[in-house]
Amino acid sequence: MTEHDKRISDKFKQKDWNEVRINDSWMLFKIMGEFTRGFEGMSRLGPCVSIFGSARTQMDHRYYTLAEEISYGVTQLGFGIITGGGPGIMEAANKGARRAGGKSVGLGIELPFEAGNNEFIDHDLSHSFDYFFVRKVLLVKYAQAFIVLPGGFGTLDELFEALTLIQTNKIGRFPIVLVGKEYWGGLIDWLEKTLLQEGKISESDLKLYRLVDTAEEAVGHIQAFYDKYAVKQNF
Repeated sequence: MTEHDKRISDKFKQKDWNEVRINDSWMLFKIMGEFTRGFEGMSRLGPCVSIFGSARTQMDHRYYTLAEEISYGVTQLGFGIITGGGPGIMEAANKGARRAGGKSVGLGIELPFEAGNNEFIDHDLSHSFDYFFVRKVLLVKYAQAFIVLPGGFGTLDELFEALTLIQTNKIGRFPIVLVGKEYWGGLIDWLEKTLLQEGKISESDLKLYRLVDTAEEAVGHIQAFYDKYAVKQNF
């Protein structure tokens, strides 16, 4: 056993597991509080679209501009916009919603390396959370469509959460739009050439998302979807 492994093992043995159990039990109340506060606030929003994407995207990047344009167009269809409330793509989406005069919701998360909520959210509609999983439930539960711009681990987590819940019929058959064919191309190839070929997903699962490059395509897909299927969805 290496010295590093020994230190980890010793720390594990020294842990007061009774204290851990008590702390975990009390944590449940905080989790319940975050869910309750989120449910009560978000249930009054009406139809919304959740927009995901990287917090690291700079204002001068084309994806920032694209996110703002998409959000502006979606808001004009009558949807509110929900984001993670932070900088980058989230800020651009909230900015587009604000510019269109629509609801601009930010579900922030307390992180040491992000600057907090962006300036374009409606503070009376928005919330901040300690737990990623609480935030993610709300990002998905109160959206009737999902638009996913380029991002990292968090964006992928949100994307596959939405895909899984739609695939398993846990939420409605809402549209998922991936923006950026070049960015998402490798992932799509992997889904089609590896997951599908090995029988890990079905052919029909590849129809759960639409890959686009422009704001007009993204907004147009959501509009076309609801022109055809709105009566089947339970808002």
